[in-house]
Amino acid sequence: MNLILLFPSDFISPNRVKLRDRRFQHIRSIHQPEPGQELKVGLLEGEMGTGLVTDLNHESITLDVKLTDAPPQALPLNLILALPRPKMLKRILQTVATMGVKELYLINSYRVDKSYWGTPILDRQLEEQLHLGLEQAGDTRMPNVYLRKRFKPFVEDELPTISQNTRALVAHPYHAQSCPAAAATATTLAIGPEGGFIPYEVEKLQQCGFTPVHLGPRILRVETAVPALLSRLFPV
Repeated sequence: MNLILLFPSDFISPNRVKLRDRRFQHIRSIHQPEPGQELKVGLLEGEMGTGLVTDLNHESITLDVKLTDAPPQALPLNLILALPRPKMLKRILQTVATMGVKELYLINSYRVDKSYWGTPILDRQLEEQLHLGLEQAGDTRMPNVYLRKRFKPFVEDELPTISQNTRALVAHPYHAQSCPAAAATATTLAIGPEGGFIPYEVEKLQQCGFTPVHLGPRILRVETAVPALLSRLFPV
């Protein structure tokens, strides 16, 4: 936890918070602060700054908060991701939040098992995984996550508007060109499921203006491909 993410409900006065939950347990066991020590904090969807430890006991920690700094700049990216299997989805949600993705579309694909759409991660656990990613990165701005369970209507009706005036790419290991070099360019990137998009889906994306790209001869898992592609496409 590189940032203590705060919520409006944590405030007991305009500039003071009291924590009793998972964050308190982490601070107590990992940071082990003393009264008078400052910790890095940030208000969800707000500014970042410092929290001065004023009280620490076995039940809670109290911080005097000063928020003065803007969160890191977001990636200029719309990420279109075929819904991964649940175990992988948790890690990917944390990864995209950590790397600065703010627009994430989880879509259906031929190779996406129907049962994946019933995972509780998409309901009550989604925000928790994104919060963990923000805490890791030192960010406060939540990604917007959109669920699209029908591939063809999404690609035909929504995607043209989403990808308009952006560098539109689909990660595809076959019959593709090398992934372009890093640039601070507005981008829409589509990444398929394990096994990749089927030819029909790649064709539909190409009809929408997407260019197939690859990262070389090695076939990567989705959880590896996501950070690899984002690191390749955008300057550090």
